[in-house]
Amino acid sequence: MKKKLLIAGIITLAAAVLIAAAVFIVNYVFGGNPQPQKPAEATTAATEATTATDEKGNVIVPETVPLADDPTELLSYMAVNDELYSWIVAPDTQINNPVAQAKMQDNFYIDHDVNKDYSFAGTIYTQLCNSKDYSDRVTVLYGHNMLNGSMFADLHKYRDETFFNDHPYFYIYTKDSKLTYQVVSAFDYDDRHIINSFDFRDDKVFTEWLDELQHPHTLSANVHNGVKLDTNSKIVVLSTCQNNDEGRYLVTGVLIKTEKTH
Repeated sequence: MKKKLLIAGIITLAAAVLIAAAVFIVNYVFGGNPQPQKPAEATTAATEATTATDEKGNVIVPETVPLADDPTELLSYMAVNDELYSWIVAPDTQINNPVAQAKMQDNFYIDHDVNKDYSFAGTIYTQLCNSKDYSDRVTVLYGHNMLNGSMFADLHKYRDETFFNDHPYFYIYTKDSKLTYQVVSAFDYDDRHIINSFDFRDDKVFTEWLDELQHPHTLSANVHNGVKLDTNSKIVVLSTCQNNDEGRYLVTGVLIKTEKTH
C-alpha cells in the first residue's frame, strides 16, 4: 500500500511540474502585451503621416505610420492605469505599445502588464531616473525580447541593413504631443545600466557618449551617417535583450520634431 501511495504521489508531483512548465512556455512564447480595458467610448484611429525638417530646414517626409490603436487615446488608457504615460510606435514592427513608469518600484513592469497583472511579457517601461516628458538628455525604454515578436523583439529587425535604412524614424506620443525621433544607430551593447553609468549632466561625458552612438565599438552596428548630435540633443534608447541573452541590443534615436496633438 505504501508503495502504491508513493508511486501515486510521484505521478501527481510529475504532473504538477509538467503543467507548470507548460504554463511557463505558453507565457514565454505567446505572452504579449494585453491592452488595458479601455472605457467603452474609446475608439480606434486610422493611419497618420507627418513631416519633419533636418538641421538645414529641408523638409523630411517620414514614412506612413500604421497604428493598430490610436495613441492619441492615451488619456483614455490613463483612466484605467495612471502609470501609463506615453506610447511608442516603430513602423513595420509589432512595436505599437503604451509605455509605463511605476511610481514606487523601478522594474515593476518587467513582469506586469498594463493592467498591473502578472505577465511574463511585461510592459514597455522607463525607470524613475527618467522624467516622463522626454526632456532628459537620455531616456531609456526597456522591453522584453519575446519569441513571438511582441514587446521589443522587433528591435532586432534593425540588425538588417536594408530594414535599418528604410526605417529612419520612430514615434512617441504623450498625452498632448507627438515626438518624432530620427534613428541614429542600432548595435549590440553590454548590460550596464546606462543612466547610472554616465553622468549625462556633464557636457564632456554626454558628448563622448553621443560619439559612441555614431561610432559603436561593435561589428554588428548600423549607423545613419550625418545625423546631427550636440549637447542640446534629446536621445531615446530602446533597449532589449540580445538573442543570446548576453548584453543588450540598442536602437537609438534623436528627437527632431515635436507636434502638439491637443
